[in-house]
Amino acid sequence: NMICLLRLSISAVIGLFLAVLCLQIKPARAFALASSVTKVRIAALSAASSDDDDDTTEHDDQVASGASSTNVLGTKMECCCADVGNTGIGTGFYRNGFCSTGAQDLGRHTVCIQVTDDFLSFSKSVGNDLSTPMPQYMFPGLKEGDVWCLCAQRWAQAYQMKPDVAPKLFLRATHEKTLDYVPFDILQMYALDREEAEAEKKSLDDQRATLEKMMNADAKEFE
Repeated sequence: NMICLLRLSISAVIGLFLAVLCLQIKPARAFALASSVTKVRIAALSAASSDDDDDTTEHDDQVASGASSTNVLGTKMECCCADVGNTGIGTGFYRNGFCSTGAQDLGRHTVCIQVTDDFLSFSKSVGNDLSTPMPQYMFPGLKEGDVWCLCAQRWAQAYQMKPDVAPKLFLRATHEKTLDYVPFDILQMYALDREEAEAEKKSLDDQRATLEKMMNADAKEFE
């Protein structure tokens, strides 16, 4: 019995290692996969507000680089825009080009969008002027075609009030925290990188299924 338990433990460790190595995701997510509890979070849409009651424990100095952030697909988040309008200013709360977020980012600047004039007009009409530069905040002012990390609540508000005005977005550069405000299937409808994102998600799902099958087979062997 002790030998069987030892072999089962080794198998679980190997499975966890494979999840981290092959799927290139964080260990916490790999453990969730090994436990067969990985699911895409689906959150209800909410109107935009300045409040954010998220009880995140992540520290801003840990996420500022964007290197360890995860996108809505569950993979490593890509850069949104490191040079907005050739101004030398990066987008994002940390102005580093990534839609990273942390404890200080109450607005959750997590959605990587492509700006349109219609959206800029809508945003200004609800009290958020994104066209006027504000150098004191390293904000260059946006114009059509610019790529920017928008507040998740603002995107949700645009979708609720004027779905045709909600800006297109890039899933692979949109932070996973966006799913607290907008369901994945809706984001997917507006994705400019939908084809690439779907291929990446399918590949990841296939690898997850293979891993789960391997672990289930190991579990049955020791029953």
